[in-house]
Amino acid sequence: MESFGGDTPYSIMFGPDLCGSTKRVHVIFNYKGKNLLTKKSIQPKDDKLTHVYTLVVKPSNEYQVLIDNEVVEEGSLYDDWDFLPPKMIDDPEASKPEDWDERSTIPDPEDKKPEGWDDIPEYISDPDATKPEEWDDEEDGQWEPPKRKNPEYKGEWVQKTIDNPDYKGIWKAPQIPNPEYEHDDMLYHYPDTKFVGFELWQVEAGSIFDNILITDDAGYAKTFAKQTWEDLKEAEEAMMKEATKADDASTEEDDEEEDEEDDEDYDYDEEDEEDGEDGADHMKDEL
Repeated sequence: MESFGGDTPYSIMFGPDLCGSTKRVHVIFNYKGKNLLTKKSIQPKDDKLTHVYTLVVKPSNEYQVLIDNEVVEEGSLYDDWDFLPPKMIDDPEASKPEDWDERSTIPDPEDKKPEGWDDIPEYISDPDATKPEEWDDEEDGQWEPPKRKNPEYKGEWVQKTIDNPDYKGIWKAPQIPNPEYEHDDMLYHYPDTKFVGFELWQVEAGSIFDNILITDDAGYAKTFAKQTWEDLKEAEEAMMKEATKADDASTEEDDEEEDEEDDEDYDYDEEDEEDGEDGADHMKDEL
């Protein structure tokens, strides 16, 4: 390969993506020029220890994703990616019959609005209100009592509903074979895979990648992972525990030193205040 960069086409992208709130394991296949993301949400490990990520793609067009030699997701390439268009589609020639009733309930024809319902106002004049003594009709205009909520008002009348005897459900177009569907039993097959590359974007240094393996022997892949990761796991965890303990101790020492410096500043300030008070007393004595 003469050049390699972010725009270089790839066959399969696989691995963890931890970026801000985004935490997922990418499994992306390039199929006929399109990058297809998995429909599943696969969560990666989110700590500072070493982990092993494994993708198994089988001739049966089934797959497995393993983290630390444990299966965390599996299924069918047909189901979990949009490699192929659907086998069946809605018949574009079909249309809903005119008499098709999708209403599950209908107004009750026996339920009638009571007479005088709409004649009841929502607000009425307050019968307990009286015109203020200082009110002058010539200057202030004709006095009108304030309004208040009418206790007889029942709101807008709503007709009761009943089950619709003619209800047929929500209409759906009949399905027909998709003329654009063409089965492909070689989804798993990527014969032109020749290179391995890394797509990295980091804001914090320290990530290390090693022991990249591509093989057609799943058993050997597990053995390889055991030799290069599992056999070293306990030692790494012990080292991480010691490093964390040392960091905590160092942080505690720094906090204690800061507290001591704060205490010294406080003592110094008290001495200054005492000196100032002695000086003031001395001046009083001289006066």
